[in-house]
Amino acid sequence: MDRGELAGFLRSRRERADPRAAGLAPGGRRQTPGLRREEVALLAGISVDYYVRLEQGRGPRPSGQVLTALGRALRLSGDEADYLLGFAGRPPPRPSREVPGNVLRLLERLDAVPAMVINACYDVLAWNRMLTALIGDLAGVPAERRNTLRWLFSGPLRDDRRALARRCVADLRASGRYPDDPGVREIVDELSAASPEFAALWAAREVEVQRTLTKRAVHPVVGELELDCEILPVPGLDQRVVLYTAAPGSPSRRALELLRDG
Repeated sequence: MDRGELAGFLRSRRERADPRAAGLAPGGRRQTPGLRREEVALLAGISVDYYVRLEQGRGPRPSGQVLTALGRALRLSGDEADYLLGFAGRPPPRPSREVPGNVLRLLERLDAVPAMVINACYDVLAWNRMLTALIGDLAGVPAERRNTLRWLFSGPLRDDRRALARRCVADLRASGRYPDDPGVREIVDELSAASPEFAALWAAREVEVQRTLTKRAVHPVVGELELDCEILPVPGLDQRVVLYTAAPGSPSRRALELLRDG
């Protein structure tokens, strides 16, 4: 268990918490924002000393029951509560760069939809013909550079990419693989050193699993695109299938059809 990460996450969420939302009177002088440590301990039904040791990165591994109580006390979102429970010892999905055969066959059958498979590090492991038509041929790109996070943070963030960047970094943390997974640790260290914007987002310790989002882009042939991005987990692995679709009858749908037929 990474006690330092648990400590930092608890501290960041305690400082974010609203005392009024927790049912506590706002009176009294507060030297720091959010809840006091003794208030969190009271709300979670644990001793103040035990909670202080958790925030200091000391003490034994907390049980799932304790972490569930802390999640309620800190009013965490569902994704944040799941992330917190991971510190009780729940193993994350198995890492693998080998895409199952049934998933590869699925990509082949999706001849009208751009699709790819990514892992927890955002490495692109497999893709179909439509993704090549959408973003270019990845076959000639070195494997270590086939990474959507590296593409996103390769330079200063455009204003229209900031929300996407925040969600991607929150999703990377939500995987629960940092710092034990060497691949995740490597990309976090690399991007933290290269991109002040990534470093700031990572330090914020936001946790949010990406499931669906909308992406906008300009294709050199078919022009502006607005695509719905669906992200589907591959059971038992740290892989996800990413599908790009467009609303029926929309200009983006017609643009995808042109890419398919081109």
